Amino acid sequence: MAARRRVLTLVFVREGGKVLLGMKKTGIGEGRWNGFGGSVERGESIEQGAKRELVEECGVFAQSLRKVGCIDFEFEGDPIILEVHVFTSYKFTGLPFESEEMRPKWFPVDAIPYNDMWPDDKFWFPYVLAEKKFKAYFLFEGLNTILTHEIEEVQSFDN
Repeated sequence: MAARRRVLTLVFVREGGKVLLGMKKTGIGEGRWNGFGGSVERGESIEQGAKRELVEECGVFAQSLRKVGCIDFEFEGDPIILEVHVFTSYKFTGLPFESEEMRPKWFPVDAIPYNDMWPDDKFWFPYVLAEKKFKAYFLFEGLNTILTHEIEEVQSFDN
């Protein structure tokens, strides 16, 4: 039986030498810095879902998105694979504000708080910062232990 997949998005807003991260205030990932995103709703494209989640979580509207990554997350004992589409945006409107879910903060790209992020971020986030396209896979035990991972730079996402 093939694993079920849940399609999710993650957006990183960039401005100059800074990147906007959000401190997750509730739910899975609470207390960790992350990008902005979540589930794609029925009838939405992946890009539409990414833009909607960004507005809902911090009030920023991405005028354009660039897909830089696709990550499959598998958790031992869970039959659902999380398929996360990762985007950057340099063209946006609105000033970031705190929502019920996220507290946004700009970070210089040379001061990323990896110790307060998901443990996998240190492997793939440098690709995002370098604007390199990548595909990755992570197998977790619980929420903090990476059992195995693969990551590769790609030229496109056409397969």
